[in-house]
Amino acid sequence: MATGQLFSRTTQALFYNYKQLPIQRMLDFDFLCGRETPSVAGIINPGAEGFQKLFFGQEEIAIPVHSVIDAACAAHPTADVFINFASFRSAAASSLAALKQPTIRVVAIIAEGVPESDAKQLIAYARANNKVVIGPATVGGIQAGAFKIGDTAGTIDNIIHCKLYRPGSVGFVSKSGGMSNEMYNTIARVTDGIYEGIAIGGDVFPGSTLSDHILRFNNIPQVKMMVVLGELGGRDEYSLVEALKQGKVNKPVVAWVSGTCARLFKSEVQFGHAGAKSGGELESAQAKNQALRDAGAIVPTSYEALEAAIKETFDKLAEEGKITPVKEVTPPQIPEDLNTAIKSGKVRAPTHIISTISDDRGEEPCYGGVPMSSIVEQGFGVGDVISLLWFKRSLPRYCTKFIEICIMLCADHGPCVSGAHNTIVTARAGKDLVSCLVSGLLTIGPRFGGAIDDAARYFKDAYDRNLTPYEFVEGMKKKGIRVPGIGHRIKRGDNRDKRVELLQLFARTNFPSVKYMEYAVQVETYTLSKANNLVMNVDGAIGSLFLDLLAGSGMFTKPEIDEIVEIGYLNGLFVLARSIGLIGHTFDQKRLKQPLYRHPWEDVLYTK
Repeated sequence: MATGQLFSRTTQALFYNYKQLPIQRMLDFDFLCGRETPSVAGIINPGAEGFQKLFFGQEEIAIPVHSVIDAACAAHPTADVFINFASFRSAAASSLAALKQPTIRVVAIIAEGVPESDAKQLIAYARANNKVVIGPATVGGIQAGAFKIGDTAGTIDNIIHCKLYRPGSVGFVSKSGGMSNEMYNTIARVTDGIYEGIAIGGDVFPGSTLSDHILRFNNIPQVKMMVVLGELGGRDEYSLVEALKQGKVNKPVVAWVSGTCARLFKSEVQFGHAGAKSGGELESAQAKNQALRDAGAIVPTSYEALEAAIKETFDKLAEEGKITPVKEVTPPQIPEDLNTAIKSGKVRAPTHIISTISDDRGEEPCYGGVPMSSIVEQGFGVGDVISLLWFKRSLPRYCTKFIEICIMLCADHGPCVSGAHNTIVTARAGKDLVSCLVSGLLTIGPRFGGAIDDAARYFKDAYDRNLTPYEFVEGMKKKGIRVPGIGHRIKRGDNRDKRVELLQLFARTNFPSVKYMEYAVQVETYTLSKANNLVMNVDGAIGSLFLDLLAGSGMFTKPEIDEIVEIGYLNGLFVLARSIGLIGHTFDQKRLKQPLYRHPWEDVLYTK
């Protein structure tokens, strides 16, 4: 066990099992104390490596993250404190691994419930190798103005209130972390504050004892008096009694053992800590308090009188000139986190993204304002979901059914079209699903599947301007523009695309109006008079019918319809639908274990 000071203003720690809030509190304490370097040198997060962004004052810093303890210790040889936030299941193994590192001097174990046999093994190893274990079941410790472990002393407001940003003259040790916070406040009210405070933890076998730390404090010149807060159960306090009797402590010790109320209960009482249970008269709070009093400690008559006893002891030392008044300093202002400041109404900040189609902040996600549960309970289909997310309204059932039919009809068109071909070649190159899908999607454009928007745009413009099919087609010809939605490499006037016929049949049966579709049919009649392959294709059918859907539903204004066509909603339908087929082709090639594709020479015209 160390015989003097554990920490200093240059102490650095390794933090095991990343927890954002305790680390940030440590860094905020560093800044409050005016440290030049952060007290957290590195983070050990099993299975992860890289960096973790945190704040050191107003500056954002990147703290290295290591996956194993020995690598972290090698990377940060000056970090000699190991703060272990592992669960009780792995705390012992990771703590022992840390103790075996030559660079680690102090290990703090936060977890409760560490098996007693494991705790004993850790204690034995630490004592044999002159190392210090704080805990298990501890909040940690603090040296005022220098270094703190994890959540010790709580919030920054509490730290400032307790004057922990600068050193005082009192050494404090307790079993309880929660009561430590209370005592820091009490000590700050009636003295110049603490110099160092340690919570050894409430387990039956703590890694270091009350007397271990009192003897350390006795060797630290800056510590002028000590305060001890024990509790019923166990016999740890008696080691302090023996140290006092043997004259090993020559500074005033104010002590109190909590749990005097246990005698009011008829049966044995287990208090909060594992070790806080009296196993007989010697382990009672009353017996311990009396033994400490008899050994020379200053023991008040009750906990309520503890503050007065601390004040009286401190004032006496000050009168004797043994304590030099501490020069008060004004700590720097810790920058407030943006989220905290926004919640408190202190600042306002612009958002970076606007979303109007979905919201995941409540108990369940909402699509277009409709809760997910309602979508399922009302039996909504894919078309209904698209209407909510794309059009921000719940369209009539015939509209959503039409959307679903479009998706089904456009899902795939065989392996020979450019999108499927690209996907197949990419899959056979051993690429992942997303790469295969994207390679196929990238072929969608004016020449393949991307003419739906243009078909809708041109058909709408021609119809709204009352152009005859002749005027429309010949006008496009003069501009050198092919009529989108007209023409097919395979289909002819006497061999119509079945998909087009199915869409037209559904629309004539269910739509209130099909004026745009009928106009497109008239255009087709004129183009077929020129060539038998200038038949309406699926792009033209979907484009014209979607205009009828938007106009006939009565749910969209003219500017909204123009915007929908302009943005590219209709091509979105083809992209969504064809993704189904492209994914299918990817899985098909991988399932068939097809080799790398190489295009045959005989299918290439080599020319100069």
